[in-house]
Amino acid sequence: MTQSELTSHTQQWTAWSRWSPYVLSIVRIVVALLFFEHGLSKLFGFPQPLPPPALFSLAWFSGAIEFVGGLLTIGLFSRAAAFIMSGEMAIGYFLSHAPHSFFPILNRGDAAILYCFIFLYIAFAGGGPWSLDAKLWGRRPAP
Repeated sequence: MTQSELTSHTQQWTAWSRWSPYVLSIVRIVVALLFFEHGLSKLFGFPQPLPPPALFSLAWFSGAIEFVGGLLTIGLFSRAAAFIMSGEMAIGYFLSHAPHSFFPILNRGDAAILYCFIFLYIAFAGGGPWSLDAKLWGRRPAP
């Protein structure tokens, strides 16, 4: 590879990397809305009618965390909310999925694992530039 080809590839990746904070915001919004939908179903039976869990049961707390985790959608307290939701998914995986099989595709726990690690990433990366955290506390993406 010549020097000019290397420079071209470097410039290309630099151009792509400028978008990463904004893509983080988009990922946060989409994942939080999906998670919010789970909480809405568990607590209120919408859009999927589920029987409501007993008050203050493990399933109720799970639904409450998922429902309130919708705050992550607007990017308010993104790091704390994401850390709590990551922990919820780790606990949920080991209590509900792992006992059925070692393999996530067999125990149907692959979504729980994905949620866990996406939220763990958001807990460390923050909510991105399109968040209330950024607006309230002035956090801006790196140039």
